[in-house]
Amino acid sequence: MNIHGDLSAVFADLPPIDWFSDIKGTRVATRELLAANRPPADPRIEVRDTSFVGPDGTRVPLRIYTPTDAEGAIPGVLYCHGGAFVTGDLDTGDSNCREICLGGGAVVVSVEYRLAPEHPFPAGLDDCCAALRWLADNAAVLGVDPARLGVSGRSAGGCLAAGVALRARDEGGPALIHQLLLVPVLDDRCRTPSTHAMTDHRALNRATVLEMWRTYLGFDGPAPTPGAAPARAEDLAGLPPAYILVAESDPLRDEGLDYGRRLVEAGVSTELHMVPGAFHLFEAYAPDSGLTRRTTRHWMSALHSALHRPAPTAASPTAASSAGAGASDGAGASGPA
Repeated sequence: MNIHGDLSAVFADLPPIDWFSDIKGTRVATRELLAANRPPADPRIEVRDTSFVGPDGTRVPLRIYTPTDAEGAIPGVLYCHGGAFVTGDLDTGDSNCREICLGGGAVVVSVEYRLAPEHPFPAGLDDCCAALRWLADNAAVLGVDPARLGVSGRSAGGCLAAGVALRARDEGGPALIHQLLLVPVLDDRCRTPSTHAMTDHRALNRATVLEMWRTYLGFDGPAPTPGAAPARAEDLAGLPPAYILVAESDPLRDEGLDYGRRLVEAGVSTELHMVPGAFHLFEAYAPDSGLTRRTTRHWMSALHSALHRPAPTAASPTAASSAGAGASDGAGASGPA
């Protein structure tokens, strides 16, 4: 297991992880950790909480991040937090949302979706898809350009973000122009070399990934679908352009690399970046390291370019091809994954 020099001291001091023996305890510990490390108020960002009535009739909490210097309608990004599908809330992805807001020059809507095991798949994905529709429906009020919507997520949230992109493509929108998938969970089959290689209990490992999927899918529930595990999607054509971040010493590495390759083969513009010597969620454990800063700058720059690039003209072959594909497809913190 290769660990980058910037992370070696942090990694050596990590205790073994055990997220599933006491899920309620994991949730409490995660909330306490996030509360102790809450970022200070930033005058460049306006933050407010709201909610909407979700698919099951209960309210789904949202947090909205808006750049205070925004002029006119700007891009909007839906953010799905991580947490191995079993923990996390609006505070979990707060730092990521602030980075996307400022670095991407976008309004960010973070969604607190329902969690397993109380609410196994598809509850969380249903909430995230409903949140994307809410974002699109309220674009004018939020100061968002409805033609510039993106979706993002980290770890388990990356799985949900990819699932949102797939469902948006297949169910008539809302149309997306980008998907930012940070160390995403994508494949329940857990049969890649990296999944088998990562066994150190100080970081995400094969045993934890297997238990995560078992819990998210409802233990002995039905066979996974592409919505649950995006790597199972046979056709990736027509999905929005993507940026995928993977870490070298992460059991999720190979499924991210493979998903990126398949997107490229399907004609989807994709940027794929692997961080050498990094373990899962290394940024949360070593936020001030040079490796974290370089990595964050890289995906923030790519996101800004993706959200603000000029739209292709109607007369260009690329625009005509993209429009045709959209019409035919019906244009998807420190702690657990």
